[in-house]
Amino acid sequence: MHPSDEIRGMKSSLLKGKRIILAVTGSIAAVETVRLARELIRHGADVIPVMTPSATKIIHPDALWFATGHQPILELSGDTEHVRFCGRVKEPVDLLLIAPSTANTISKIALGIDDTAVTTFATTAIGSHLPIIIVPAMHLSMYDHEIVQDNVSSLKKRGISFVDPFFKDNKAKLASNNRIVAQVIHQIGPKKLTDKRILIIGGSTEEPVDDVRCLTNKSSGKTAISLAENAFFYGAEVTLWYGQSKQQPPSYLFVQSFSTLNDVSELIHQEHLDRFDVIIVCAALADYIPEKNIGKIDSSSDKLIIHCRSAEKILPLIRKRAPDSFIIGFKLDIEKASSIKKAKELQDSYNLDVVVANSVQSLGSSEQEVWIINQSDGIAECAGSKDEVARKILSFAH
Repeated sequence: MHPSDEIRGMKSSLLKGKRIILAVTGSIAAVETVRLARELIRHGADVIPVMTPSATKIIHPDALWFATGHQPILELSGDTEHVRFCGRVKEPVDLLLIAPSTANTISKIALGIDDTAVTTFATTAIGSHLPIIIVPAMHLSMYDHEIVQDNVSSLKKRGISFVDPFFKDNKAKLASNNRIVAQVIHQIGPKKLTDKRILIIGGSTEEPVDDVRCLTNKSSGKTAISLAENAFFYGAEVTLWYGQSKQQPPSYLFVQSFSTLNDVSELIHQEHLDRFDVIIVCAALADYIPEKNIGKIDSSSDKLIIHCRSAEKILPLIRKRAPDSFIIGFKLDIEKASSIKKAKELQDSYNLDVVVANSVQSLGSSEQEVWIINQSDGIAECAGSKDEVARKILSFAH
């Protein structure tokens, strides 16, 4: 057994059975490809490396051989490797991933020039209509070159996906491995939610008591992020409205931030909610709004009394503005029986398709136990990691 087989599927089976050509070009970011290959393998993929001559000057082919269990293809031979893997054959690979890609390689692919194994693989994959993802990495002045950008646009129009670089110190740096792997899973993963537009509302609100203090809660935001990540992995178009939390959402998600319940209400009125097929509300939204004091309340008093009013309920507003959307709500209570009882009441009151009941024991934890109540009064119990629970909840989304 090759060492790469020992880690295959350790993180997930989202890429199980998928074969990926990892094409490496002569950017200094090529040094990151060992880690990238291993991360793809941890999600179940079989990774076959292809390298340009320039790439071999930056990272030795043996490093990628060790990382993947496949000897890198450095030049084409009578075995017609480009056709065998990316041609119109019975079992082509599932994806050509070019990471990192230089400006030179991008422009050659756009013009149909083949002078390395990587560019010939690209031409063959384009002609065979195989999925392609290009991940640029270069100096910023090269990336901003108008002709390079024209070539990027040309390739995007031909259906080739790009994972954009991040910019630092005048460099268009290679996207993080997490972001690249997420895009790969999104493109060739299970596809359970392809073409679904999903809105997830998560995190907590912070309602100001004065200009310094606020009322909030212990929501970690982990459930919302896990739901958003896994919906993206399943091929959905995901929007995340995200409140206050120490947990930061990954950069590949489209995120709109909110702070107060009023912010959420404004987002609802500004957005065409009926465009979403599925709306999941797992945010810990305020039940009471304090009367705000101007400035800072004097801290020398022995006691502080805060006057609050009952907050507007968001779920009926969402149902009104999205009458045909599949809506999943959450209900938190002290223990299982009361959580389920109140979840059913919530479902009936606001015509929700599914309500997820959970207890306070799950707050802030990486493990979770929930009871999923659907319209037919069935109850599905699920316990496990946030990701395991998120995937179970998403299985109800349709």
